[in-house]
Amino acid sequence: MVIPPLRSLRNEPRLRKLTYFVACSLDGFIGDEQGDATAMFRFLDEEYLDFLRTEFPETLASHARAHLGLDHLENRRFDTVVQGRGSYELALKEGITSPYAHLRELVASRTLGTSPDPNVEIVADDVVGRVRELKAEQGGLDIYLCGGSRLAGSLLGEIDELVVKSYPIVYGTGMPMFGTGAGITQFALESVRTFGNGVIVRTYRRER
Repeated sequence: MVIPPLRSLRNEPRLRKLTYFVACSLDGFIGDEQGDATAMFRFLDEEYLDFLRTEFPETLASHARAHLGLDHLENRRFDTVVQGRGSYELALKEGITSPYAHLRELVASRTLGTSPDPNVEIVADDVVGRVRELKAEQGGLDIYLCGGSRLAGSLLGEIDELVVKSYPIVYGTGMPMFGTGAGITQFALESVRTFGNGVIVRTYRRER
């Protein structure tokens, strides 16, 4: 009997990861009941901002990058962002149609209709299928899941990594990290980083 040679891992195509990079309160909310997370902005001190611009510069919105003089920074981990209608609406209310202009942008929405910006792709149906297509693309960097709650819940089965930024604040009530019906999924803790302002950043990988 001839035993076929083992396939080299070097020849295996690399699947792009979907990373849910999310800020939350101590009681697990990503914002108030309307999704407003401005109460967390008070923790953006120099030490913490230095971490973001060094490790995750592409997760800063384009207008924030411009304000901080970070337009020159190259994308380190992500080249694509996926967000829900509610999250995108926060930018639209400020007149910003492409909040992550330095990335390829997708917005999951059944009601938005025509995209208000050429850099923004509207995904009206089968967002899970579209994300799987993105993950299967060859080359490139990973995919940043920006939010919100319902979208994260619907994509839980596709999330490969969680980067949870826990802020020392309690909302009491609000929008959870994952929308209802997300189901039980186990992740393994990979790293923990603490900051003088009380923020803790934990990174988890999905256990298959």
